[in-house]
Amino acid sequence: MNGRMNATWRRPHRVLSLLISYQVVTNCKNTVQGFKRFHGRAFSDPYIQSLKSSLVYDLAQMPSGTTGIKVMYMEEEKVFSIEQVTAMLLTKMKETAEHALKKPVADCVVSILATACDPELGGKDFDEMLVRHFCEEFGKKYKLDVKTKPRALVRLYQECEKLKKLMSANSSDLPLNIECFMNDIDVSGKLNRGQFEEMCADVLARVEAPLFAYKLKKEDIYAVEIVGGASRIPSVKERISKFFGKELSTTLNADEAVARGCALQCAILSPAFKVREFSITDAVAYPISLKWNSAAEEGLSDCEVFPKNHAAPFSKVLTFYRREPFSLEAYYNTPKELPYPDPTIGQFVIQKVVPQASGESSKVKVKVRVNIHGIFSVSSASLVEVQKTEEGEEPMDTEQQATPEKEEEKEGNMQTDQDETKAQGDGQKETEEEKTPPENEEMEESKTEKKSDQPPQAKKPKVKTKVLELPIENSPQWELAVDMLNLFVENEGKMIMQDKLEKERNDAKNYVEEYVYDMRDKLHGRLEKFVSEADRDILSLQLEDTENWLYEDGEDQPKQQYIDKLAVLKKLGQPIQERYMESEERPRAFDDMGKQIQMYMKIVEAYKTKEEQYDHLDQEEINKVDKMVNDAMIWMNSKMNQQSKLSLTVEPAVKVREIQDKTKELYSTCNPIVTKPKPKVELPKEDKAGEQNGPVNGQEKAPAEGTEKGAADSTGNPPSTESTNPRPDMDLD
Repeated sequence: MNGRMNATWRRPHRVLSLLISYQVVTNCKNTVQGFKRFHGRAFSDPYIQSLKSSLVYDLAQMPSGTTGIKVMYMEEEKVFSIEQVTAMLLTKMKETAEHALKKPVADCVVSILATACDPELGGKDFDEMLVRHFCEEFGKKYKLDVKTKPRALVRLYQECEKLKKLMSANSSDLPLNIECFMNDIDVSGKLNRGQFEEMCADVLARVEAPLFAYKLKKEDIYAVEIVGGASRIPSVKERISKFFGKELSTTLNADEAVARGCALQCAILSPAFKVREFSITDAVAYPISLKWNSAAEEGLSDCEVFPKNHAAPFSKVLTFYRREPFSLEAYYNTPKELPYPDPTIGQFVIQKVVPQASGESSKVKVKVRVNIHGIFSVSSASLVEVQKTEEGEEPMDTEQQATPEKEEEKEGNMQTDQDETKAQGDGQKETEEEKTPPENEEMEESKTEKKSDQPPQAKKPKVKTKVLELPIENSPQWELAVDMLNLFVENEGKMIMQDKLEKERNDAKNYVEEYVYDMRDKLHGRLEKFVSEADRDILSLQLEDTENWLYEDGEDQPKQQYIDKLAVLKKLGQPIQERYMESEERPRAFDDMGKQIQMYMKIVEAYKTKEEQYDHLDQEEINKVDKMVNDAMIWMNSKMNQQSKLSLTVEPAVKVREIQDKTKELYSTCNPIVTKPKPKVELPKEDKAGEQNGPVNGQEKAPAEGTEKGAADSTGNPPSTESTNPRPDMDLD
């Protein structure tokens, strides 16, 4: 599936990009592209109807009234919703990322709208102007109706996009040539930058409109960075630069800037990466308001909850006074700025609201939230139940009841608590505008207000409040029903499995095709000496038959058919390849064995000449080595002689594995014998009996106790290693 929804899916993989471009031309009716503008639009939307004529694939109406895309899948006509196609694209991007990273991917950052934008203005709109121009030109010049041939129309789109890029770098006349365009007719045309800008004047005029949406002074802007492929168009750059009165900065890669920003955000959110600390605050792209039925005002009341560019994620707590359940409707209050016509976000019904025991309206706290993904929701609602208890003797109720008129007025109001506490740090933590009491937790507070009619001696009543969680019925606009969502997920799983089976089938087919071409070349190349003429003719004929089968009856066969075909070919070709490999590796194997034999022969000879290095070895074991070496030499010479008499086209007299096994056997038998270490010679232990006995043969007594052995003499000379006493005539061992 081609996905202009996010061009970064294609660009890192040139092979994938080429494959998709090929599919757009050869399978245009089944290749989906440019569908992100269909999100949130009904099939009957005039915008959808106006685009149908420029699409090479078919659109259809879904049961819910939304737009679907009609394709052929598994030889059946299927209609997929825009959400399904988007999910397929994201799934493919996930697989691509996992393949590149060699690890599972669970989360992603998608950047699909800007804080100020024209969702119907982009590079594709300039392509559309060029296509329209050449369709008219070819119609007059060649009498061709391009839009009746989807494949020709796709080719024209591709060539117009190339021409647009060339005109960004060249102002002279540039040609557009397409061979065999339609009905075997070659077409040609030319255009220059001036003509292009003139025909796109209406599109270029819309470039400046989003710039006015920024509520910033021009002198407050330090630099203007432009990104995106269409930002390379000179007239676009000129208009932006003129608006801001600054030279534009192009330090970022225009095609990959958004993808790199997403990668950075992924790293910030992921616990697996450590990123330099800095704060990123997302903003609410479109202002969000709430409206509700108001009993006091006898109609609808509304309130802007999150203005444009409000920090996100963010939460606010709204306070209502109600006696019964009520509903809130969330909507975007600037519908003209939206990329789709319906501004409704959804309906939220706060249920199980009851009046206080005294009959007064209950205080209901509603928490609304824009989360990290920019999605609005009513996350929770709670009712504050007031319970009065008397402490000691209480002669009368000390709090006045509200009058019905005041109560009705109070019920119609909504309060927004403004005790804001902005979260610090990474900017991703939720910020609330009120610290709400914990759910289902009772808290007590003393009333300090004194009523004018309260007796001075009366004791203050203790007020207990209880917070009760209220259920919320959520009905977001355009949200899929649970059963439909589960069905989509189930179908997606089946298609993923089918894709896996299809990939395995295609891989099996490709293996057969690769083997045919590879073996055909080798039979007249490096394998030529290792196959007889008769065997080569048989295999060549089999390869030719298989090739013909692949492009006729074998075009779309089960996986096992390809496996069986490959097995038949390998049965003929494998012995030839094995003979080649044996011929390549056999000399090296014989050489390794010969080196082993020579080494052990030298050691045996050294032993016989009584060299000291080997004089500790056992005669019987040396004889064993000698016999083993001689037998190995005889075996090797015999096999080499046999092999030299054989043709390369027949099975060898000895396999490389046999030679290697023989070499290992020689090593395992002889090496432990010839590397046997010499036995260690133990020196006689010194007898210290003489030190324990008295002086012998005129020896003087040992130094007095406390005298240190080896101490310096009176002359200051260093101590001697021998005793200062006269040496005895003999030593006693």
